[in-house]
Amino acid sequence: MQIKFKRLHSLDLPLPQYMTKGSSGLDLYAANGEPIVIEKGKAVLVPTSIALEIPIGYEAQVRPRSGLAIKHGLTILNSPGTIDADYRGEIKVIVINLGDKEYILQRGERIAQLVFAKVEKVELIE
Repeated sequence: MQIKFKRLHSLDLPLPQYMTKGSSGLDLYAANGEPIVIEKGKAVLVPTSIALEIPIGYEAQVRPRSGLAIKHGLTILNSPGTIDADYRGEIKVIVINLGDKEYILQRGERIAQLVFAKVEKVELIE
C-alpha cells in the first residue's frame, strides 16, 4: 500500500522509516525548533512536520517507542493515537514524562512509531 505524505517544514529531518525489515511501525522524528524540556509528570505536544493522505478504510496509529519508555519513562498519551483517513493536518505527538527526572527532547530524535491498520465501518442497531 502506498500513502501520500507531505513535509510541512523541517526538510533536514529524515523521512518516517522502518528501522528493520521486521518493524511494524515507521519511526517519527521530533521536528521541534529548539530542545524541549519535558518536566517529570508533564506532557508536551511534539511536532513531526509530516501530514498524511490516508485512504478511506485505514487509520494510522501513533504509538510509543519502547526504548524511550524503559530508559526515560517517556510515553504517549491517548495511545494509540488514531489519525483518521480524513485528517490532513500535521501529526503531533502528545508525549508525557513518567520518569523520575526531566528529559530534554532534541530535534530529530525518534519520538514515536506510526502503524497503519485497516478499519471496518459498522452500523449500530438498537
